[in-house]
Amino acid sequence: MYDLIIIGSGPAGLSAAIYGKRAGLDTLVIEKNPMSGGQVLTTYEVDNYLGMPGINGFDMGMQFRAHADKLGVAFKEAEVESVEDRGSYKIVKTKEEALETKTVLLASGAEHAKLGVPGEEAFAGKGVSYCATCDGAFFRGKNTAVVGGGDVALEDAIYLSRICRKVYLIHRRDELRGAKILQEELKQIPNITVLYSHAVTKIQGEDAVEALVVKDLKTGEESSLEVSGVFIAVGIHPNTALLENIAARDEAGYILAGEDGVTDRPGIFVAGDTRKKPLRQIVTAVADGANAAISAASYCDRS
Repeated sequence: MYDLIIIGSGPAGLSAAIYGKRAGLDTLVIEKNPMSGGQVLTTYEVDNYLGMPGINGFDMGMQFRAHADKLGVAFKEAEVESVEDRGSYKIVKTKEEALETKTVLLASGAEHAKLGVPGEEAFAGKGVSYCATCDGAFFRGKNTAVVGGGDVALEDAIYLSRICRKVYLIHRRDELRGAKILQEELKQIPNITVLYSHAVTKIQGEDAVEALVVKDLKTGEESSLEVSGVFIAVGIHPNTALLENIAARDEAGYILAGEDGVTDRPGIFVAGDTRKKPLRQIVTAVADGANAAISAASYCDRS
């Protein structure tokens, strides 16, 4: 029986693995993808992680994994199908086997909703981003676009307006859905242009994003916007289905847990983008992983 099984090997999962291993826990990390690192791997450049300014996201992910390997953390490439809480122990089932463990730490991250338009995948990390606070600084003084109409989209547009020359906010509906206070603030910013009833149909460029093709949903007319960055904020889906009937979640599906990663179910912990919290960054994911692993170690000591 393992002391700790971690599901997911992004920054939160790898941080938890390091802290769990150093705490003397028999730790296993299960990851369905062949590469560890999570969303970091698709980030072209990370400029806001202390001590690693300008590091390529893929290189950062490899360094995180190498650190865990150096400590002898065990990894298994498999997709977890279910988690069962048997009280004093848990069962983590994959297609191949059922593994027993004293604790489970979910660090499976979240997935950003996609537009599904040509160019979105091709330019991911090359002008297409899903996090303005992560990547906005790379577009200082340039034209950018934000796609969406909720709170996150409005916050992204306001944030980008401080560092970018011009910001287009593109929304499918004829009115924004974000908080009224954000809408009022946005109206006062001269370098933000809101395109209501518009949808992105194509993202264009050579080696990086150079333009957006948008369609007026009322007239059907298409036009091109010259931008260097596109920030897509049309929703995010936490990968928390494994704990759907085990740990409490909010209406959006995020697991309810404090900074210590402790859920309302004994022996079940959470870290990273699966947890309800105000800021989702690499640094907060790493901190989450450390806190949750120490909480798991304390639980094992008491059990």
